[in-house]
Amino acid sequence: MLKGDRCMSPKCAIERRPSAPGMHGAKRQRKMSDFGLQLREKQKAKRIYGVLEKQFAKHYEEAQHSPGATGERLLQILELRLDNIVYRLGFGDSRAQARQIVRHGHFTVNGRTTNVPSFITKAGDVITVREASRGKEYFKVVADTVARHSVPGWLSLDPKNLSGRVVSVPVRSEMEITLEEQLIVEHYSR
Repeated sequence: MLKGDRCMSPKCAIERRPSAPGMHGAKRQRKMSDFGLQLREKQKAKRIYGVLEKQFAKHYEEAQHSPGATGERLLQILELRLDNIVYRLGFGDSRAQARQIVRHGHFTVNGRTTNVPSFITKAGDVITVREASRGKEYFKVVADTVARHSVPGWLSLDPKNLSGRVVSVPVRSEMEITLEEQLIVEHYSR
């Protein structure tokens, strides 16, 4: 510990308490309102996918005007974004890193170079690392690790060619996200 001997005593600053310090810290916790729960769920979805408010609202509008359940369609749109597909295929360690390598133009979708992380893929689209990018040190390392990476059932991965395919649109049961999309729909429909 950086604090030395002080953290071995009861006065340690890093100690976690069940309540806030002071005489008012032991008050009972308030129950969160419905609005608070809805807002928290929306913010959690935005943080998971790395999307800002304006773009998230745009995706919600698109989901609302498409057939099917709005919440499930919203999650499908978020899952089918190019940066998320690159992350799910194992070409990036995080969605932020996947977003950056897409932005730098290292990928093609159906043979066309795309540097837009918010590009919405469709079933049957093939995502490939560009030939010019395969010689880069990063993709040499990725080529070794991507073979051991497991992908969701709605994607297929070809580690030898550093490419992947969107087999189908994901259904809710295939998504490993712990979100309650109904709360997000309720938040936007206020």
